[in-house]
Amino acid sequence: MDYASSILGFLPGGRRTTGISQLLDKLEAYLSPPQVERVREAYEFGAERHQGQKRISGEPYITHPVAVADILADLKLDADTLVAAILHDVIEDTPTAKAEIASIFGQVVAELVDGVSKLDQIQFKNREEAQAESFRKMLLAMVRDIRVIMVKLADRMHNMRTLGVMPPVKRRRIARETLEIYAPIAERLGLYTVKLELEDLGFRSLYPVRYKVLERELKRARGNQKEFIGKIAETFKGALKKAGLGGTVEGREKHLYSIYRKMKKKGISLNEMVDVYGFRIIVDDADTCYRALGLVHGVYKPMPGRFKDYIAIPRVNGYQSLHTTLFGPNGIPIEVQIRSEPMHRVAESGIAAHWKYKSGGDAFGGVEHDRAREWLASLVQIQEGGSSEEFLESVKVDLFPDKVYVFTPKGKILRLPSGATAVDFAYAIHTDVGNRCVAAKVDRRLVPLRTTLRNGQTVEIITAKGATPNPAWSSFLVTAKARAAIRQYLKNMKRGEAVELGRRLLNVALEEFSSSLKKVSAAELGAAVKELNLKDADELYEKIGLGERLAPLVARRLQPSRGEQPAHAAGGPLMIAGTEGLLVSYAHCCFPIPNDPIMAYLSAGRGVVIHRQNCGNLAEFRKQPEKWLSVAWEAPHGRTFASEIQLEINNRVGVLAAVASSVADTGTNIDQVSLEERDVNSSALRIQMQVRDRKHLARVIRTIRRMPDVQRVFRTLA
Repeated sequence: MDYASSILGFLPGGRRTTGISQLLDKLEAYLSPPQVERVREAYEFGAERHQGQKRISGEPYITHPVAVADILADLKLDADTLVAAILHDVIEDTPTAKAEIASIFGQVVAELVDGVSKLDQIQFKNREEAQAESFRKMLLAMVRDIRVIMVKLADRMHNMRTLGVMPPVKRRRIARETLEIYAPIAERLGLYTVKLELEDLGFRSLYPVRYKVLERELKRARGNQKEFIGKIAETFKGALKKAGLGGTVEGREKHLYSIYRKMKKKGISLNEMVDVYGFRIIVDDADTCYRALGLVHGVYKPMPGRFKDYIAIPRVNGYQSLHTTLFGPNGIPIEVQIRSEPMHRVAESGIAAHWKYKSGGDAFGGVEHDRAREWLASLVQIQEGGSSEEFLESVKVDLFPDKVYVFTPKGKILRLPSGATAVDFAYAIHTDVGNRCVAAKVDRRLVPLRTTLRNGQTVEIITAKGATPNPAWSSFLVTAKARAAIRQYLKNMKRGEAVELGRRLLNVALEEFSSSLKKVSAAELGAAVKELNLKDADELYEKIGLGERLAPLVARRLQPSRGEQPAHAAGGPLMIAGTEGLLVSYAHCCFPIPNDPIMAYLSAGRGVVIHRQNCGNLAEFRKQPEKWLSVAWEAPHGRTFASEIQLEINNRVGVLAAVASSVADTGTNIDQVSLEERDVNSSALRIQMQVRDRKHLARVIRTIRRMPDVQRVFRTLA
């Protein structure tokens, strides 16, 4: 191929493109000639690999990666990032391998391109899983190099600009994904110009009719907006000049998606919207920001409760500014943001404002990058022990910017999502603190761990040695880090319980052969583990405990002679105390309780499921006799068990309250009451309750039977 035409800005085939010429012109303003040459070489390579490929619009495919690089050039990113942007689709859409990119353009570029590439080569159950796994891969690549997401955001922005050629269904799906994931990531990284364009394009594609109506109504409502904004801006400039303060004043209008989201959240019309008009005052330093605030409050009266100081307490992405809402002319609300020049650069470009080139490589700098790194590092913890879909949902929870700011006892500020609890706070400090927390104090007062935190509170976590997380916490946790830590703990706990249960089940099965684990040699056990293609004995016990391997069959493998028959006289039942945790569950079809005759069924993944021997569902399960276990009750150690009774009662006012009162008098908690049938004279009720054993349940039934309006009471059975 003759590359001369490419270098001069021509596509293969002779068509002229201004894209590469425009890009190279931009780069010459801030990159060295050798770096610009690297980008040119990447273009030549990409143009060759994508030759013959076209976008849906009919344009040559290479125009897309060049446009992505052009967006990044506006942010003045480094040569490696721009090279990766031009090559970001070659692994996915051409036969090019990562190793080839590394050999020509370096390992850094290859890693960036690989981080952005989708996982089309791997087979997934559905499109949602593939999307979630691609997203997980991309975010974890960000942990190694944050430039991955810069390329991906620019890629998404150009795709959104050209989304009109897509079919409506695909257009809406991509737009929703942009609003739910990519725009919040841009905001989290402080890339506000990127975020605002993604939101505007996403809103227009996802809700085209709402976008047009809102745009039309906003234009109509604003009327002589330019004159109005100009007049207020001049008033602010005059106040600054009179006080001897330098600075610039910019009038602006709220973005459509921001207005739409606020209208939807608050359930209000456009006429009820406040702060549709906005002004930005940019001064020299932070001290002048506060002086300017006093001036604008002197010009127009501030709205009570509408002032926010993001300079003293920056947002999680490092954004700093003073926000206040004023009663403007004729009572029209106007929002004012006051910030310094450095704060403004960060507000517009986020971490890109702190990009520094070093001779040894490229790196971000500044406190905004540190905060971004902190968030990205937390993604590693979030992704452990869960599926890709769980990871994607967890990250979505963390992306949305509604935050509460709370303090540690030493005055450190922690930023948590709105609705975060004391346990979320504990895990935000450290995973070990969350795992061992037993109580919390908010403003020096003891509160329940599920207490929702509010802005400005001081929170102290009380821990105890040996304390462990409560699985019930997962019902109220908000932060992704806390939810991931609980999930990981439960996974580890389940494995530990499975190993112990599996060991017990295998021992019981070996008793049938007049043997036990103590009598089985390490060599015999090792041979069985190897034969079953497992890592070690613990994995074998775990598989048995989870019901994925049958203890009797494993016991038979462990015999010197495989044909040996069990000695039935030696066997004994597995003892169940009711405290086995996650891997011994009690069937809700028959509600077994201590002293009931019971049988146990091995369910894959659930472990041992206990049924009453007269349960109607046993007929179906008896078709797999090898999965049944003989079990017996141990002393339940004070634990309560769910049980269910059915009543036929006369229809009379207050009878249900009387029944509930009688049950409570026996020291029994009612979990649930449901109406099964009803006619003119009578009703059938089901009551689920917590009892200790059969004696306790019998006492409850006797108490209810004595009531005059109870016709019949009996224990339910499937």
